[in-house]
Amino acid sequence: MENFKTTSTIEEIAEKVAMGPFGSSIKVETFVSEGVPIISGQHLNRAKVDDSPGFNFISLEHAGRLANANVTRGDIVFTHAGNIGQVAYIPKDSSFDRYVISQRQFYMRCDRKRVIPEYLVWYFKSPEGQHQLLANTSQVGVPSIAQPVTYLRTLAISLPPLSEQRAIAHILGTLDDRIELNRRMNETLEEMARTLFKSWFVDFDPVRAKAAIRTPPVGERDWTVERARAYLDRMDDRLVDHFPDRLVDSELGKIPEGWQVGRFSDIVSRDRDKVNPASFPKTVFSHFSIPAFDEGQNPKRELGESIKSTKSRVVQDDVLLSKLNPEIKRVWLPNVAPDERAICSTEFLVLQAKPPFQCNYVYCLSLSPFFRRQLESIVTGTSKSHQRAPADAILSLETVIPHRRASEAFETSASKLLQRSMNLRRESRYLAEQRDALLPQLVCGETSVPSDRG
Repeated sequence: MENFKTTSTIEEIAEKVAMGPFGSSIKVETFVSEGVPIISGQHLNRAKVDDSPGFNFISLEHAGRLANANVTRGDIVFTHAGNIGQVAYIPKDSSFDRYVISQRQFYMRCDRKRVIPEYLVWYFKSPEGQHQLLANTSQVGVPSIAQPVTYLRTLAISLPPLSEQRAIAHILGTLDDRIELNRRMNETLEEMARTLFKSWFVDFDPVRAKAAIRTPPVGERDWTVERARAYLDRMDDRLVDHFPDRLVDSELGKIPEGWQVGRFSDIVSRDRDKVNPASFPKTVFSHFSIPAFDEGQNPKRELGESIKSTKSRVVQDDVLLSKLNPEIKRVWLPNVAPDERAICSTEFLVLQAKPPFQCNYVYCLSLSPFFRRQLESIVTGTSKSHQRAPADAILSLETVIPHRRASEAFETSASKLLQRSMNLRRESRYLAEQRDALLPQLVCGETSVPSDRG
């Protein structure tokens, strides 16, 4: 590996550094259905600008009036206020060839003869780069970087040759891309499990289909015989037998015959076991916190001495349901190994399924539309950011109690999907740990890399 010999300021390696538009330049009233997309903080969580959250748009004419805030492929976008420290580049395969940055952002366009954006983004995600980027911040009011454009230009960094920049960016980018692929596969697998749950236990599709064949309904709104037969033909005959062939009245509306209306507490019990991690200062805990959930559902590995408050203990097959701000769907299948020391924030209810129910049923029920509507209706607290649902009220929420054969059949089907999803999450945790361990070593020149990539 060649030595790091070149020290350059951003001023020397940038073709342009510029701020986003003034605060009044982009408002909700200026949004249009299609046009030029606006990059916001939610698009900057990876090394690449992430298109998956979707965008708000402004018109081509409006974007033209904000020409100095227009960015394109290869540009690096930073956040200078609010969630400071965010940085990402627009990749060559981005969904759009032109964007506008928001009011809390600024950007840099690289001199490609000196530095490639893929490398520079990883540099600014490293501990050294984050330290430099955030050294000129103010914590008064909204966190912000003072005079971000002027400050960025003054930063001096050590640059390896372009060949090594490409090699470093390739190694870290490959790990990051695999993590992103796993995330998208997880979304698909979990959506399949939730869709199956909704079909069986919310819409009662197998029951409606059997009822349509037994007594063909009148009216286009209901299941036709043809539709019913097509639906049931896609199901295993043994599964079909687990569902009745009629709906009956209940206090929750029509439900399958033989099923009951009960409470969430008929399906789960609450585990109240607590642990003080500080009592085990050198023990490594998997910490399932609210921030960890929001940052990709990857628990943080932390020593007990660094965790200052009492937490809830988490064991195998638990389901975590957040009491905080229930309009945000924070439901977690922790996938804890038998020998793993795991804890979670007391903002989570730690739930264990009561037989014959199992964790996958509880997980999908906790994310189902009717359950979420009930959960949001019982919040307390006047502050929008700190509303909570009381634990006892959550356990008292009404739900349909299916026949055990139906719930067991669902567990068999859903476990294949959700176990695969959890395995991918565990793989992503390992890859993220490898990436984060390699990052400072690579950008500081402590680890050798092949530099013959074109």
